[in-house]
Amino acid sequence: MARKPLGKDQFGIQKVMRGSDYFGDAMGQFALNAINGMVGQLTYFYTDKAGLAAAVVATVFMITKVIDAFTDIIMGNIIDHTKPGKERYRPWLLKMSVPAAVLMLMLFTVPQGNSTLQIAYMLVTNLLMTSVIYTAIAIPYGSLMVVRTNSTEERGKMGVYRALAGYVPGMAIVLTVIPVTNALGGTKSAWIKYAAVLALISLLCLLFCYKKSKETATADDVAAAAPEPDEFDAPVSLGEAVKKLFGNKYWVLALIMGLMSNVTYGLANSSGTYYCKWIYGDDNLVAILGAVGMIPTILGFAAVGPMNKKLGVVKTLRVCFFMGTAATALRLLNPTHFWYNTILGCVGSFANIPMMCLLGVTTAMAIDYNAYKYGNRMVASSQSAVGFGGKVGNGLGVSVIGWCLAIAHYDATAAVATTATRQAIYAFNIYIPLLLFAVMLVCAVKFDLEEKLPAIREELEKRKSQW
Repeated sequence: MARKPLGKDQFGIQKVMRGSDYFGDAMGQFALNAINGMVGQLTYFYTDKAGLAAAVVATVFMITKVIDAFTDIIMGNIIDHTKPGKERYRPWLLKMSVPAAVLMLMLFTVPQGNSTLQIAYMLVTNLLMTSVIYTAIAIPYGSLMVVRTNSTEERGKMGVYRALAGYVPGMAIVLTVIPVTNALGGTKSAWIKYAAVLALISLLCLLFCYKKSKETATADDVAAAAPEPDEFDAPVSLGEAVKKLFGNKYWVLALIMGLMSNVTYGLANSSGTYYCKWIYGDDNLVAILGAVGMIPTILGFAAVGPMNKKLGVVKTLRVCFFMGTAATALRLLNPTHFWYNTILGCVGSFANIPMMCLLGVTTAMAIDYNAYKYGNRMVASSQSAVGFGGKVGNGLGVSVIGWCLAIAHYDATAAVATTATRQAIYAFNIYIPLLLFAVMLVCAVKFDLEEKLPAIREELEKRKSQW
């Protein structure tokens, strides 16, 4: 029996998303962030469990990130050249689900013995996971938001669902990885078992997202409301796409904000164990840190909707980035007090949540601007801003930690932290996040596209009527 058509949003655009659609779509982000969360733990695993030097680990991660810088746009261009009449985005979720689960486990099965073999294994597995498989999931998954609905309201709601679903595995890993692996013996084998469970969950989430995702609305949901392929979706060459994307200042600003936000997120996920172990003196405190961190998470997801409705996307980001900058700066006054830093850290966590929810929306705005400025949306290529930010941002966070520790000549077996080690830990917990929040605030101030969108969309409709 045909379902009752949905109503229209506040701008008069037909809605096409139902509750199960939001949930199914969000499971893709759950899987992606589970992968990111485990990648974020690799520095600690490689240095303290596999016995590898921090400098080597940091260098391997940086090599993979340099390559990552190119694979996102390449993958987006491949998808944008899918032949007309075929699904462009959804099939990739199915194709990459099993490889993603397998590689997620392989990241933690570093062979023993020969150091050259270990380094080669680290490099190959990380390249395959982040540069190939993750990219082949993240870019088409991000594109689904643009082609699923024209409603900015529904896109914003999709962003909230995605961010909430994505935050769950990240927080769960922070809360459980040390206690669970310690309970299993604290060995390399314990980490492999933990990764195997996350890999299976990620596989199931990707398959469910594939089943529930659509590239157009169904007839029952008024198919005309969904974006249809047109002249704005004509494929362009890779070189032309890159040139045009970097000529769109709003795409560049969205790229920078997404990258900085995810570096901040990656640092927060990966650095807490070091801070608790060497500054507070007990690495088990990371569980308390994570549990308390759930409070700003819940408040953030509850507040982003009302804030977005009252202030709009961009003003919401500006307010939150200012809060994050101020709270992180205040940590400089007393960086060793547990509750003082935990509370201010909660403010920083709250400040980063809106960007997690709204990055896809800002990128969708930039895609509309592509159509206005160039006559071509370049949907999948444009989504490389989201994929690049999520993947490279978290990876850079991990690399930064490794480099800071390497500069400080970090010794995981030391009885107490040296002054250099303590300063390195302060650097990736306070100094660098402070700089990142300040950069995001400047970018948000310069992102003035939201108020221009009504006129831009009106102009695009006029152009369509002339085809």
